[in-house]
Amino acid sequence: MFEKILIANRGEIALRIQRACRELGIKTVVVHSEADREAKYVRLADESVCIGPAPSRESYLNMPAIISAAEVTDAEAIHPGYGFLSENADFADRVEKSGFVFIGPRPDSIRLMGDKVSAKRAMIEAGVPVVPGSEGALPDNPQEIMRIAREVGYPVIIKAAGGGGGRGMRVVYTEAALINAVTMTRSEAGAAFNNPEVYMEKFLENPRHVEIQVLADGGRNAVWLGERDCSMQRRHQKVIEEAPAPGIARRLIERIGDRCADACRKIGYRGAGTFEFLYENGEFYFIEMNTRIQVEHPVTELITGIDLVQQQIRIAAGEKFTLRQRDVQFKGHALECRINAEDPFRFVPSPGRITNWHTPGGPGVRIDSHAFNGYFVPPNYDSMIAKVITYGDDREQALARMRIALSEMVVEGISTNIPLHRELLQDARFIEGGTSIHYLEHKLSQRP
Repeated sequence: MFEKILIANRGEIALRIQRACRELGIKTVVVHSEADREAKYVRLADESVCIGPAPSRESYLNMPAIISAAEVTDAEAIHPGYGFLSENADFADRVEKSGFVFIGPRPDSIRLMGDKVSAKRAMIEAGVPVVPGSEGALPDNPQEIMRIAREVGYPVIIKAAGGGGGRGMRVVYTEAALINAVTMTRSEAGAAFNNPEVYMEKFLENPRHVEIQVLADGGRNAVWLGERDCSMQRRHQKVIEEAPAPGIARRLIERIGDRCADACRKIGYRGAGTFEFLYENGEFYFIEMNTRIQVEHPVTELITGIDLVQQQIRIAAGEKFTLRQRDVQFKGHALECRINAEDPFRFVPSPGRITNWHTPGGPGVRIDSHAFNGYFVPPNYDSMIAKVITYGDDREQALARMRIALSEMVVEGISTNIPLHRELLQDARFIEGGTSIHYLEHKLSQRP
């Protein structure tokens, strides 16, 4: 096992990794920007290193500074968390070539799954169902592009091969708008991801977003740890997640879970990962794989009793992976609400100082947060300041506990999206379960 790990991230995930390390008896080094100097996880770390000013490109995306911090503190491994450099194959490569262990997949796996075209091709070869679409990147010939679209059937969606986070995509309903949409998406993809390649998929009208969590050791051992429903989204950004997905037959989940585990074996995947699917009319369609820990990992931990971050660390340390599919048992239901520092209905960021902070408690309530009374929410990073997670024997109990938790939570001095969560927890369609990825945006569009 490692003696010291450097955490190359910030916010609640930095604290989450730190807690896993402390439970395993591992010392931690936290790197931080000047804006995060007073953060809770910085003060709790065994060592901390300031790696630059507030802008991410000068700190949390500064590869040489992070690796230098690992060198001067004698860390053995680097955990990237999520976001920032967590899915950057070049960073993983540099970490390993510098003599450290990257706590995550091998660089070639990150490259394979980071390019949506190559990822889709790999999944087809592994027997994982994919959304109908172009076989690879779209050609330059407009006539050929129009032919592919007619074959796939409108509406279609144009996606950046190197995209992610809901960026680099356009829905096209008519042939007249097709070529312009392809041209614009290519331009945006080149600027945002340094890769102008785009591809086409059939646009599903009312799908749900369902994902499968996996753990694998890079060899023949791989397991899936159930599914999460992340359909409550706005602009492709998740708002509420839950596990298991309501209303989907277990035999369908088991079938797709087994295929995901088998795909991990075929591509030699190592560590934690998530296969993301669109689900419609009883069918799953692969859209991408996230080669890192997910924001919403706690709901899986609660229904399985498996600490995913500790598993990441153990696998990276080379410990024998003894978990088998028969060992994975599912019990109860869990929900997660992402608490963001933003206007709850205009979605404008609300940085500033928290003047009053009170988090809920009680049976089945978990809070993952780096915030505290007096904490200053910087304007430089993602607006998420907490995750409220509840667990119950069934979905009804988990929902009831979430309503109570949100009613008890107090955050003053800044605006948060807690009012939106409270409204959604009373929404009849959400309570029923099975809403599509378009439901929240449609609901918001109906507000006076």
